[in-house]
Amino acid sequence: MRSLDSSYRHAEHGSGASSPAPVAKRAAFFAASVLTLIIPLAAETPQDLLAAGRVDQAVQTLEQQIQRTPTAETYNMLCRAYFELDDWSAGITACERAVALDPTNGLYHLWLGRAYGEKADRAGFLSAAGLAKKVRSEFERAVALSPDSWEARTDLAEFYLEAPGIVGGGKDKARAEAELLMPLNPAMAHWVKGRIAEKNKDNATAESEYRAAIDCSHGGARAWVNLAGFYRHMNRYNEMEQALQTMESRPLDRPAALVDGAHILLRAGGDYTLAIRLVRRYVSSSTTVEEAPVFKAHYLLGELLEKQGDPSAAAGEYREALALAHNFRPAQDGLKRLAR
Repeated sequence: MRSLDSSYRHAEHGSGASSPAPVAKRAAFFAASVLTLIIPLAAETPQDLLAAGRVDQAVQTLEQQIQRTPTAETYNMLCRAYFELDDWSAGITACERAVALDPTNGLYHLWLGRAYGEKADRAGFLSAAGLAKKVRSEFERAVALSPDSWEARTDLAEFYLEAPGIVGGGKDKARAEAELLMPLNPAMAHWVKGRIAEKNKDNATAESEYRAAIDCSHGGARAWVNLAGFYRHMNRYNEMEQALQTMESRPLDRPAALVDGAHILLRAGGDYTLAIRLVRRYVSSSTTVEEAPVFKAHYLLGELLEKQGDPSAAAGEYREALALAHNFRPAQDGLKRLAR
């Protein structure tokens, strides 16, 4: 978005200011200038703010909207903002409100299931079991309401694959979802089949499925990152880095893949220079997305710079993260760590 000053200067330079304009002309110019300033501001929806990683501003905007006119959509967006912040409890409260207001919207059930799932991953055994049943219920409801949603079917398949049978998981259920995914998103169907093969320790089939996903997506970035993740699990680090270098050189159909690839390199202790290049490309782009919050990308960049022995630059990235999400604990901890 252009700044107010730059927008005004641009309009002024095109006005022929060397001679006084008639009143009508000046009025028309003023109206056009005001519109030039207002239109970009009006475009700053909560979706735009979340995609830009400006989560503090998104939460403030959404809470104001809820005070005026609480709607299911606004509560769903608030849930997603808290999801970015890793505040699962607040996210669940907002998502439950969205579902209560519009129980027939599959997307709202999907996000509620995701919030339950993240909280379950961090809960004790008994709490996790209860939450896992809620995850399954919400994902199954999302699929029932939106049977053509490949996102809902993918999340449900992943739940079936990862959850124990006592809470409704099962590889056969995951395989059935993969078949239903095939006409909706063949690449993700092959990804699910690859995950199933990995679970079965059939690594040759898993690699074949991940490569099939690359073919189906015409070299899609998500598929290359998934192959790189497989190579990391197999401790095949050279091939992991080659897969990410290939992804970097191909058309980027999924911007979040840049951040995902950098995460893989960080966890593997791999090529930090490549990882930093991927994250910097992401944060400097105009196509940042909600699924890879920019403030978390800055935090990741700070971690990588720390690994490279550049604490000053790392601290700068942690501050960038906190400027967008002032309560983001990992960035706060990063600054404290560097101050010691």
